[in-house]
Order: sequence, then structure tokens, then C-alpha cells
Amino acid sequence: MLSPLVLVIAAILLLIALIVWAKLDTFIAFLVVSILLALSCGMNGPDIGKSISSGIGNTLGSLVTILGFGAMLGKLVADSGAAQQITQSMIRLFGVRYIQWGMALAGLLIGIPMFYTAGFVIVVPLIFATGITTRLPLLYLGIPMISALSTAHGFLPPHPSPATICQQLGADMGKTLLYGLIIAIPTITLAGPLFGRTLKKIQITPEQGLLQVAFREEQELPGLGVSLFTAMLPLILLTISTLLGTVIQTGSVLQKIIAVIGDPNIAMLLSVLTAVYFLGIRRGQTMQQVMKSIETAFKEVAPIMLIIAGSGVFMQVIRDGGINTYIGQALSRLPVSPLLLGWGMAAVIRVCVGSATVAGLTTAGILLPLLKTQPVHPELMVLSIGAGSLMFSHVNDGGFWLFKEYFSLSLKQTFATWSVMETIVSVCGLIGVLVLQQFIG
Repeated sequence: MLSPLVLVIAAILLLIALIVWAKLDTFIAFLVVSILLALSCGMNGPDIGKSISSGIGNTLGSLVTILGFGAMLGKLVADSGAAQQITQSMIRLFGVRYIQWGMALAGLLIGIPMFYTAGFVIVVPLIFATGITTRLPLLYLGIPMISALSTAHGFLPPHPSPATICQQLGADMGKTLLYGLIIAIPTITLAGPLFGRTLKKIQITPEQGLLQVAFREEQELPGLGVSLFTAMLPLILLTISTLLGTVIQTGSVLQKIIAVIGDPNIAMLLSVLTAVYFLGIRRGQTMQQVMKSIETAFKEVAPIMLIIAGSGVFMQVIRDGGINTYIGQALSRLPVSPLLLGWGMAAVIRVCVGSATVAGLTTAGILLPLLKTQPVHPELMVLSIGAGSLMFSHVNDGGFWLFKEYFSLSLKQTFATWSVMETIVSVCGLIGVLVLQQFIG
């Protein structure tokens, strides 16, 4: 049998080839590569079937509720007009002079409950409407908001990649969210408002159809307090649990209550139920209408769940084939920080494959054995891998084309704006992780 490390490298290269050149569905590509890797390790048919079942079950078992509820919450925030209310309120609060900071904050607040693509489609019309009103360049306004969405997508649970990596590496989701927010602030500042100022001279004219977007009248929108509360409730519950869980007496009634509401599954359920009432029922919708919106949200997240399931099979085969022990021993001898190694590996896969989710999940599966031999905080490892998975988006990434087409940019302009912004987010995220490591030990 070939060296286990060689087998894993060959498997990753094959995965890249199947996704990028053969255009095979990512879930199917993961299964094909996993089966071939299992055969190369000498596993028989029943063992391979067991690995497939265990990989899917172990990975998705604890994530279906978090990802499903996350999609539902985002859908309710979008459909109710809460996202529009948050954006318009931030613009009024900061004024034209500091409008970039208002856009960045609105992007972060909207990005926490909403998956990236859904958030992008929601905020772009708001960016265009703001540009028309203020007569400011669209990229000057848009980059701060889009950078915040991207940062939330890579760093903050309950987004699919960081939530799944938390589960794989055994990281505390509340701590990951808290650390991610600390790192996100300087990252968004550099990649958003500061970088956006360099783009003020780029004049673009989006398609007329994209500018003719129907907005709700002010009286039709939910209040700012309700909008912020429902969108931020998962963050509030997980943060309270993380901050208070260690200082309250163990076994007390309050400690038990905090432990319950601080569980990610229960926190997301409570958030969705709150949104159902305040953003749906209380605003005159019937329960059937609200449930229809929720049903649509779960359908939209299904493809992401399949990718996560495929990555779980790949990770299970690495474990069942005995490759994980070898990799852990080999990587532990490298004179490189595990955090830097995780960032670099995710960055390379991201540049090759294009998908931040695939890059993050594949890296986590490979590096899992390393955490057993290296003294590193799993929460920081999640953030390091997440930062690497955002590195230099280009033509093989759907987000690249989404940004290009909506903002009517040339390829050169998209590289100079979107790709540079993503690279700034990735590098700043890594620096933030390394700095934070010095303070939490």
C-alpha cells in the first residue's frame, strides 16, 4: 500500500479534478473519492458501507437542526423586511459622512442569521437603493457590506462551514462565535470601509432590472428593536451561555437554565419560534404562510447539507482506514503552528476548488488527528481554517460570478475588488487568530 499521506494527497487532487474539471456534483465527488480511498486502504465492501453510513450520520446528526433552523431564521428575517429595516436604520444612524460604517454594521447584523448567498441577494438591492439616494459609488457602499457578509460566512456559527468544523473538532460553538466576533471587527474594518475607500473612482452601472427592486414602505416594516432582537437572538443566547456559564454556581437553577438555552440546538429553536411570532404571526400572517416560508428555507439549505454529509464520509474513511493516526504523527513533526497549517491547507484547497465550504470541511477532516497531539484551542482552529477557506476567490467560485454580474464588472475589475477583498478577509482573519492566541493561552 502507498504511504497514507500520499493517498490523502492523491484523494484531494482527485476531488479537485472531479469538482472543477469534470463538473461532478460535490456530494457525489466526495463519495467517489472516499470509496476509492477506502479501497486503497484495503477496506472491504461491508466496511466501506459502514463508513459511509457512520460518516453521514455522525456529521449530520448534530447539525441538521442547527443548519435547518439557521436557514429558517434567515428566511424569516429576509421575507419580513427586518433586513431592510436594519440596513435603513444603520444608514440613518451613521449618516452620509460615516455611511460605510453603517453599511458594514448592517452587513454583519444581517450576515449572522443569514447564509451568504441569501444575504447577498437581499443586501445588493439595498446597496443600489442607497447609492441612488446618496449618489455615492456603489462599490464604495457595497464592499463594506459584502465583506461583513463574507466574514460572517467564514467565521461565525450557525453558518454551515464553521458550525460543521466546530462539531468535527469538538469546539465550543459559543466560544467560537465570541472569538469570531472579536476577530471580525478589525477584519471587516480593513476589508470593508478602508479598502472600499480605494474603490471610490470606479463607476459602474448595474442592469436596470436590478435597480427596479420593490421595497416595502416604512410602515410595512417591523420595528428596529424587533428586527435586531430576532436576528441577533442566537448570538445573544450563545454569548450569555458562554460568558455566564463559568461564573455561576454549578448545579444552581440559573446555571441549569443557562445550560439549556445555551445549547446551540435549543438556542436556534428558540430563535426561530421567536421570529415566527414577531416577524410572522404578530404582523398579520397566518401560520400556514409562515410555515410555507420555513419550508422553502429548508429546501434551500439541503444542497449544503449534502456537501457536509460527503465531507463526513471522507473524514470517516480517513479514520476507519487508519490514515488519521499516520497523518497526525507526520504533521506533528512539522515546524509549523497548527493554526498556520490549518489556514494554509484550507487556502490551497479553496483556491483550487473554489468552494469555501469544501475547503474548510476537507481541511478539518485531515487535521483532526493533529489536535490530539498538539496543544491548540479547537475554537481558534475553527477560525483559522475558516479564514483560510476564504482566500483569493476567483473564477472557480460561484461568489465571484455573483458579485461580477450584480455589479456589472469586468473580469479585471472583479479580481481587483472582490478577489482582493476576500484575500484581505482571509489574511486578517489569520492574523487575528494568532493575536488572540496570545491572550487566551
